[in-house]
Amino acid sequence: MEVHIELGFGFLEAVYQEALETELVSKGIPFKAQPLIQIAYKGRLLNKTYQPDFICFDEVIIEIKAISGLSGIEEAQLINYLKATNLKVGLLLNFGAKSLESKRIVHNY
Repeated sequence: MEVHIELGFGFLEAVYQEALETELVSKGIPFKAQPLIQIAYKGRLLNKTYQPDFICFDEVIIEIKAISGLSGIEEAQLINYLKATNLKVGLLLNFGAKSLESKRIVHNY
């Protein structure tokens, strides 16, 4: 991925998020950056919200990490985002390792 090639690893997550946002804009990909997602419980909206890094094309959630390695907690977080939005596809990107780690998650309800 262009961002990892250009920046390498070791920066804060916010740096990669801003760089990826720049790439999305330059490629004309429609997205929402850090949208607030409300969670409903028995027809009532809860006060707690989720905030994924990006939602692209109103269909795909992109969650960015900058950690030494993915542990499974990050995948669970992305699955929760998918459940809360009723979306099916998410992409987990970890810029913290020497090589870019990416994981595509498909959640069927």
